[in-house]
Amino acid sequence: MVDLLFNEWLGKPIWMWLAFHAVIFLLLAFDLGLLHRDKSREIGVKESLLLTAFYLSLGLLFGGWIWWYLGPQAGQEYLAGLVVEKSLSMDNVFVIAVIFGFLGIPRVAQHRVLLWGILAAVLLRGLMIGLGAALVHQAEWVLTIFAAFLIYAGIKMLVSREEEDGEGESANRFVAFARRHFRVTDDLDGQKFVTRRPHPETGKPVRWLTPLALALVLVNGADVIFAVDSVPAIFAITTDTYVVYTSNIFAILGLRALYFALAAMVDRFAYLKTALALILIFIGLKIVVADTFELIHIAPWVSLVVTVVLLAGGIAYSLWRTRDGHRPAAEGEALPSAPHHAAPGGRHG
Repeated sequence: MVDLLFNEWLGKPIWMWLAFHAVIFLLLAFDLGLLHRDKSREIGVKESLLLTAFYLSLGLLFGGWIWWYLGPQAGQEYLAGLVVEKSLSMDNVFVIAVIFGFLGIPRVAQHRVLLWGILAAVLLRGLMIGLGAALVHQAEWVLTIFAAFLIYAGIKMLVSREEEDGEGESANRFVAFARRHFRVTDDLDGQKFVTRRPHPETGKPVRWLTPLALALVLVNGADVIFAVDSVPAIFAITTDTYVVYTSNIFAILGLRALYFALAAMVDRFAYLKTALALILIFIGLKIVVADTFELIHIAPWVSLVVTVVLLAGGIAYSLWRTRDGHRPAAEGEALPSAPHHAAPGGRHG
């Protein structure tokens, strides 16, 4: 049995995979069982910042262990991957804020959606990373396709000025579709995803979806869309499946805590998207340069430094431009996280 634990799976001993998932399980149990047993309590900005720092510290500690056990290169690749994934997840936070604002989900109920959304994201990211690893290890030219996609995505992000409106329109279409094909309530029933109410024709109690269920589907859909950018981005940094997976999961684990901190001041980060676009373009170009000029090798620490500088620059410039409390009009208007009804006009299926 002990010998089995030292057998390799996806390039690393099985015990390393089991140990990592044990850590993740304990963290989720700690979050569920101790931190948020009271479902009626809102998560404030101060608590959100503390939780974000807690998860980030654990991610960095795990990176320190990788540096010590697997070597400096693996450690640098892990840290670069963690920073890139955490950076890209910040953009995901703003899309989630749009979804919650559109559906009128109050802050007290948002943490339940985010919790189940992150659990689903862990599974979905695992599947996507597994698929990406299989493709990369079968044919290294797939990295070139990843690089081209990242450059395209970054340029598109730079020139796009209507992404928030697009998210709102997508949510509106999804809500209209759901109301045509399912029974969906106009209001919430506590923090339930499904509730029982009388059928409008027979009066018999039947199951209805609540707006909270629609929010969960949209949040998971948004994560899949963002994973299309983030998974190729980290494979462009390293092809070590263990490093890719662990840095990705640690990055999204603190997403729920990060949301409540950023959503309260979403208007202050008007230029963050520009920084994220430049990060995607840089990572894509790094692969293109490495393939075109085979003698040029860009070390993982360079990716880490460039990512940190671009991210910090985007945040600092955004805070400076919005220091008087005014957001540039060209960036559009953020939707508030306070509750309001925003799913009108739908008919019950």
